[in-house]
Amino acid sequence: VVFKFFFSPQTERNRDIVRRSGLLLWQLLMAPRDQICSEIQKEVCLAISSGLNILYPGEAEINNLLKLVLTEGENRNSGLSQLRDVILTNLAEQLQNNRFGSEDDDHYRLNDELLHYILKIVVRESCVLITKCQTVSKDDFQRLLSTVPAASSCLRYLMAVQNHLLSNTILIKPDDNDDSDSSLQGETLKVQELKTSILSLATQILTGCDEVLEMLQQVTTALINSDISDREQRLKGLEQITKATMLGHLLPVLLTSLMHPNLQTLTMADALMPQLVQLVLYTSQTALLLKTQSPVFSELNSSPSCAPEQKGKQLPDERMLEEKEEPGFLTGLKIPAPWAAGKTVETVHPVRDNYKFKETVHIPGARCLYLRFDNRCSSQYDYDKLVIYAGPSTNSRKVAEYGGNTLGYGSRSVLGTGWPKDLVKVEGDTVTFSFEMRSGREHNTPDKAMWGFACTVRAQESSEDVSGGLPFLVDLALGLSVLACSMLRILYNGPEITKDEETCQELLRSKLLQRCQWQVEANGVISPALTPSPSPLPLTIEEDREFTYPSDVLVPPVGHYFDLPRIRLPPGIMIKLREISGRARPQFRPSIK
Repeated sequence: VVFKFFFSPQTERNRDIVRRSGLLLWQLLMAPRDQICSEIQKEVCLAISSGLNILYPGEAEINNLLKLVLTEGENRNSGLSQLRDVILTNLAEQLQNNRFGSEDDDHYRLNDELLHYILKIVVRESCVLITKCQTVSKDDFQRLLSTVPAASSCLRYLMAVQNHLLSNTILIKPDDNDDSDSSLQGETLKVQELKTSILSLATQILTGCDEVLEMLQQVTTALINSDISDREQRLKGLEQITKATMLGHLLPVLLTSLMHPNLQTLTMADALMPQLVQLVLYTSQTALLLKTQSPVFSELNSSPSCAPEQKGKQLPDERMLEEKEEPGFLTGLKIPAPWAAGKTVETVHPVRDNYKFKETVHIPGARCLYLRFDNRCSSQYDYDKLVIYAGPSTNSRKVAEYGGNTLGYGSRSVLGTGWPKDLVKVEGDTVTFSFEMRSGREHNTPDKAMWGFACTVRAQESSEDVSGGLPFLVDLALGLSVLACSMLRILYNGPEITKDEETCQELLRSKLLQRCQWQVEANGVISPALTPSPSPLPLTIEEDREFTYPSDVLVPPVGHYFDLPRIRLPPGIMIKLREISGRARPQFRPSIK
């Protein structure tokens, strides 16, 4: 409290107090474990963290302290590691509440060297956590499962830095009220600074994930080949523990954010593509290793007594499988479809007087929609009704209307045949629900007679199983594959077309210019080659036919000069060329003798 609110190190006396206080705190922090209790050590860490800017007023001093606790925290003293955790947790919380570009931003975001140390700790922690799946005892493994996916302080700080950079890059918007050049230039510089920081951080995170995935693959292979009694439980728990590492806390958010248009740039694709390819290989291979232990594949294995017979029977099938398609990590898995779960539309329960409800459901690509109503649907009178329209508004085609109840209250009847028990089919990909409570509630009408309605909209008739989703590593492999394909498309398309290229489209399409042989001069300027190629080229090039040069004549030999082939241009173009050049067509007059 004194450090935070009341202390001002302006006088010499106060500076001396700060120096002696810092020395005392450091002695308590570095005291052997048998000489100081953990509660006092924790209070010392909190005091140093609260008075960090007073005890270490310069940026260099704070960086030196952080470098010490990051490099020596695990080796020398538990107090240093505890101080590291307290400081990083505090910085992470401050960074989460801080917007990019504020005065405190540089204070909460550590420099690249310290980030590198933190990332090394996170990679080591992730590898140790995965290795424990193989090395610890059965009871310790169960205790380990109960502690995940808790994130360490170093991992929490990296998550805060990543979320801070990515959210500001994706959500940053220019000030609409300020159209000045200085404002636009400032916004551009801010975005460029963010992208540079993200590229640096993403490169380090992907490199660290590569190391963790390599360890995961080794542990998975070792567990599969081991003969420990709880091997199946450890393989199942391995995926849960993997989510507690940087693979679960950092990588999914990074992959999703890199798909945003603001980050789909040629620079990003060029820098990250090699690492993405390596990660796709590691995740797909490890996912396939874990997949081979699932029931879909284990059915191929037989019991020892009938192994020879079944083995002989399965050989043709295995050969067919190898001939048709190599089994991958998606074999036997059902990829969840977002539309399979459907969308639930419902009123409040029970409905109140003068209640109105309107909602439109749109499922892109659906040929028709299937509506399933809750069996509790009811309203007080039959004119308190729901109307369904096949379209985006109440002006669309009316499909059906339902209202009333069969519970003996209100009108004691229902509209038409009553609330549907079976599926209601609506053609098209859009349906609109409009419900209105027109009557006032009577004193003897219970809630169940005014329950309202609830309806689930699906794009398919059968409600398939949508539970569970994909295994984590399979999901990760698919996400990496999608991002790699997206980056590959950016690399294939190359740089965006410039304004100069758009202006010169007609010139670039001209066969007259395409016929020229271009060379790069010493200063980087591209100009037509002065030395034409020898005569593999035709003597005449038709303007209306596409012409391509042979690859062996793109570089002309030195010392040989040949006439360029003549291009036969249409008469209309020749007339325009003469008008522009001011040269008339030569006239041949008969000589007079």
